Amino acid sequence: MFNPWFDFYSSALEAQQVIWLRTLRIAGGGKLAGREAKQMVTEKVEAAALAGMLFATGSAGKVAGVYRRKIRANKKRLSI
Repeated sequence: MFNPWFDFYSSALEAQQVIWLRTLRIAGGGKLAGREAKQMVTEKVEAAALAGMLFATGSAGKVAGVYRRKIRANKKRLSI
């Protein structure tokens, strides 16, 4: 998007939906819950490393885009 603030705002709204969907998945227990918990932690570590690298290069807009794509992918995957 042209405005990184729009990406941040949209990401925040979609992130709330992903949090809810993940909570339901983990609360359900079983193998799916375990996989979801592991994937969530792995994604957060990878995203933080990438964000740090992009911030260091002065690309705040790219950080917003990266997070937004990850959030949308999780929302789509968890909604099925």
